[in-house]
Amino acid sequence: MLTPEELFSLARAIHPWLLPACGIGLLIIIVWIADVIARRRLQATASLLAAQTAATWDDALVKQNVFKRLAHMVPAVVMYFGIAAIPDISESLITVVRNVAVAFGIFVIVRALSATLSAINQIYETGENAVERPIKGYIQVTKLALYCVAAILVISALIDKSPLILLSGFGAMTAVLLLVFKDTILSLVASVQLSSLDMIRVGDWIEMPQFNADGDVIDVALHTVRVQNWDKTITTIPTHRLISESFINWRGMEQSGGRRIKRSLAIDMQSVGFLTEDQIEHFKRFALLKNYIAEKLTELEDYNKALPSATDADVNMRRLTNLGTLRAYLVNYLRHHPKVNDGMTLLVRQLQSGAQGIPIEVYCFTHTTAWAKYESIQADLFDHLLAILPEFGLSVFQAPGGADIAAWQPNTDASTRDQPRRE
Repeated sequence: MLTPEELFSLARAIHPWLLPACGIGLLIIIVWIADVIARRRLQATASLLAAQTAATWDDALVKQNVFKRLAHMVPAVVMYFGIAAIPDISESLITVVRNVAVAFGIFVIVRALSATLSAINQIYETGENAVERPIKGYIQVTKLALYCVAAILVISALIDKSPLILLSGFGAMTAVLLLVFKDTILSLVASVQLSSLDMIRVGDWIEMPQFNADGDVIDVALHTVRVQNWDKTITTIPTHRLISESFINWRGMEQSGGRRIKRSLAIDMQSVGFLTEDQIEHFKRFALLKNYIAEKLTELEDYNKALPSATDADVNMRRLTNLGTLRAYLVNYLRHHPKVNDGMTLLVRQLQSGAQGIPIEVYCFTHTTAWAKYESIQADLFDHLLAILPEFGLSVFQAPGGADIAAWQPNTDASTRDQPRRE
């Protein structure tokens, strides 16, 4: 009868691979169990401790799964030390498994550091300076550098060579690396310039026609800037293009507290003329024109009296015009309008006349920068302007339509239509 030791020795002699295979299988099971327990217990403990504190940084670490990623170090350690406990296993296999465990541990640490950087960015975004000075681009650059270093260390661990050997070979690959990471380098420089010069922030309204971008900035990253257009579409702009090309940032308008109205109305030239006495008396009843009429009449009377020649004919004297009176009315109307900002530039000017009439431009700023309210104020102003024009004897110039052309056709009788056409 064979003893257990003899049976064990016999089995080892017949199947030399059986014992190492069983040991490796058992080690794999132990590694898996250690990974599951470490992930669950460490994450649960971290979440419990974070919930009991008033600080927010630990909540960010838990949300970014920093502790969950660190838990993967436990199976790596178990694998590293457990492989040597398996009997009848070759030294070369032990070395290979330990190199893999070290490489895996490096990868786990880098992923945990990456999550920590994401948590730092999340904490920073809750601060007041996050909108003006975003650090997301810098965080992404740091992550990229970490992964590059990790790649070198992982390869060194797998081939069991010093990292300096790999670094010495990178000198010849510098040109290739610069070509591969050209966009990343350009984006990094652009991110630094955008942040240091305060050219763009999250929440800014920017307009970049070459990319069909017109809306609010919702994200500023290393490689791209995302803009949500007013039609709710998303435009992605390469970060370096914001430095190399021009764009409009409406932040200054929003911070000023007023939005500009710059719109003109074409006046028919044939409706422009001098005011009669009856019209002057009519305009004296306008509260917004009473002072203007009185001051202007005094000015014109003094000027006309000082003329050296006889002024019996009206053509020799200065007189009020309906168009000039309209401009004075509009200026006073805008100054007294409760939704027009009289602390900013305000004027009503006459532009160069042409085939489309005489443009009268209204240039002023509203008290609000909200889009809907701004459009409503602008529409109300020009509604009033169009409605008040007949009071001044003025008419709007517009191209004739089909009904106008039909009304201009002369009436022809039947006898005229029946006459033969002269060749």
